[in-house]
Amino acid sequence: MEPTPTDRQLRVLHFLEARQARGEPPPTYREIGEHLGLAHVSAVAKHIDALRRKGLLATTDGKSRSISLSSPVQALRRRIVHIPLYGSIPAGPPAEREQEAEGCVSVDVESVGIRPTSRTFALRISGDSMVGKHILNGDVVVIEHGKEPKPGDVVAALVDGQSTLKTFLVQRGRPFLRAENPKYPDLIPAAELVIQGVMVALIRRKV
Repeated sequence: MEPTPTDRQLRVLHFLEARQARGEPPPTYREIGEHLGLAHVSAVAKHIDALRRKGLLATTDGKSRSISLSSPVQALRRRIVHIPLYGSIPAGPPAEREQEAEGCVSVDVESVGIRPTSRTFALRISGDSMVGKHILNGDVVVIEHGKEPKPGDVVAALVDGQSTLKTFLVQRGRPFLRAENPKYPDLIPAAELVIQGVMVALIRRKV
């Protein structure tokens, strides 16, 4: 088995990954040498050959821009998607809340078992009303907008204009929301219940 890459070889890989992420073509040996501070192309060639032997690079002889990543890790990264994070949502008493994009959360679609769409977004949980479904303060929920909720689904909703995350239920034909913590009452809308989306995945906070 080939040894792991050296620090300098890892710098080559990181340089290639960064260019690929920006949509730029693979660098020439000379460009790699300039990045690493190597004066001779032959020194770069030795590192490239070593990475190729280790199965981390693929190259085609005779072409100046023929280097491509072939790491299994790189293949896994292509399954990572970035979901917009629209602030927090109360998991407690409903509250007025304007949700604005504050970045993204990156998820491995194979691990969480979802196929995000343009209607997928994420929200950070604030509160403890959903602990019965193991949704904790600081967790991030992934929400699919436009999905029809079924009884028992966890939903992001507006109850009479106030935002909350609760379990969607229907009783005698009338929809309402239930907390998964006995200290919080059911939420029966006085005028309007708007379902903003259905939870499709949960990302546990780091503790």
